[in-house]
Amino acid sequence: MKKLSVLLFLMAAMVSTASAQELRNFSFGRAPIVSPEITNNQVTFRLLAPKAYEVRLYGSWMADFRSTLAMSRDTSGIWSATIPVPESEIYTYNFIVDGAGMNDPSNVLMQRDGTRYLSVLLVEGGISEYYKEATQRGNLKSVWYDSPTIGIQRRMTVYTPYGYESNPRKKYPVLYLLHGAGGDEEAWISMGFTRQILDNMIEKGEAEPMIVVMPNGNPGQQAAKTLGLPEKEYQRNDPAFANLYVNSIVKDIIPYIEKHYRTIAKPEGRAVAGLSMGGGHTISVTNLYPGMFGYICPLSMGIRDGQNFDRELQAIKKAGYKLYWVGCGDQDFLFESANALHQALERNGLEHTYYVSGGGHTWPNWRAYLTIFGKLLFK
Repeated sequence: MKKLSVLLFLMAAMVSTASAQELRNFSFGRAPIVSPEITNNQVTFRLLAPKAYEVRLYGSWMADFRSTLAMSRDTSGIWSATIPVPESEIYTYNFIVDGAGMNDPSNVLMQRDGTRYLSVLLVEGGISEYYKEATQRGNLKSVWYDSPTIGIQRRMTVYTPYGYESNPRKKYPVLYLLHGAGGDEEAWISMGFTRQILDNMIEKGEAEPMIVVMPNGNPGQQAAKTLGLPEKEYQRNDPAFANLYVNSIVKDIIPYIEKHYRTIAKPEGRAVAGLSMGGGHTISVTNLYPGMFGYICPLSMGIRDGQNFDRELQAIKKAGYKLYWVGCGDQDFLFESANALHQALERNGLEHTYYVSGGGHTWPNWRAYLTIFGKLLFK
């Protein structure tokens, strides 16, 4: 009987502990903290930190990334700061509590930028209408594929548009969308809001229904770091590994997609676009494989001083293409590089669009570019 009593006591303790952990998601005797809260053209951020000495707010809307805003504390230990509502966009922010950065525990909207997780502020209206959920939504799938070129199994993210599953005879064009340095196969989804943008454009009739393939552009990675898989180091300057990932796009990824998905397996059914490092990959893959893609869209990237792509550009011109679209912000540190690409395209007689926006090397630009060139694809 004594042993039974002890056993029952231990079981009750375990249930009590589990329940306590679950109940931490609830507030007893205190109203839930709302943060961020948009009212009367203002945004208020709040954090419960009764034992903190100083709390500051950092947001990507601030002109200087080194700036922070002091928050004030009330008698209940809630710190708050109120700012005018920024213009329509997606912003990230965090709190700095006694010198240590932390995300907003009251906000479920998060982005992952490489190894960093960031709280998100979505200001509706304008461009942000493309970032909200559409009525008709496509699907996302994490896809594992064999990459003989790199020598490992790898993962990519594939978007299929609304209606793909219900119409088994229809074939779709494919956009291969490439991320920048520090990103992975989830970057365009987490920070680029690709699914929402495509869903909205397709639903509005502004874009053709398309498949979007988002590979991992780091050849040493099997998948995003969040999976904890071992990685391999490749020396970029080693000629043996030159264009390793770029070659894998054409030799591994495209054949997989065209075998396993209903695609228009022709140049006019393929587009490639990428930002920053992915813009470099876009330029490289189209230079190495002229005629593979009918639509070419490097973003925030160009060519370096001394690089001469005239022969490659002439090969692209001869093979034919539907669209060559270059986008870059006038404050981007790679703006002169994009200018050099624009001049090379002009010099070689390649019809193209050179879209110069404001701003710098940032996701607000890359999301906006997708809403622009995305409407031009596969027309």
